[in-house]
Amino acid sequence: MGVVPDRVDPADLDESPLPRELPRDHARRLARAKAEAVAARHPGAFVLAADTVVARGRRILPKAEDRETARRCLTLLSGEGHRVYGGVVLIGPDGHVSERLAETRVVFKSLDAGELAGYLDGGEWHGKAGGYAIQGRAEVFVRQLVGSHSNVVGLPLFETRALLRGRGYPAP
Repeated sequence: MGVVPDRVDPADLDESPLPRELPRDHARRLARAKAEAVAARHPGAFVLAADTVVARGRRILPKAEDRETARRCLTLLSGEGHRVYGGVVLIGPDGHVSERLAETRVVFKSLDAGELAGYLDGGEWHGKAGGYAIQGRAEVFVRQLVGSHSNVVGLPLFETRALLRGRGYPAP
């Protein structure tokens, strides 16, 4: 996008969904919480935060931290459609909060045992919402994508650029 942050400062929050929290609300809430936590440490700065949620219906899929979780996520997504929600929040130097939500529909092909095992062996799923990284080998699993590809990667660039430009930040 041509914007280089002055610093990257992780918010380090509990990202667990609240009881009965819908996926789109979860993405919005976490993006806002991350932005507020970091803005408190950097008053007078532009603070941009985002969160990506992969959901199958109302079910929020976890970030895969182990192989079994990744396997369960990918098995659930195999041959099915799911949605990726990207919450983006910008807090300006004056404290004004702006936010956007991107929604992308993704349909995976049916994965056979060999494809699943091969992907899991590669380890690219580690730390990824829903157990996959579309910008890597999982791209070949995508039969259909409607919406923002960059949202599935992890930061919806169209929405991010619009937020920055709307607040006067020099986004090319």
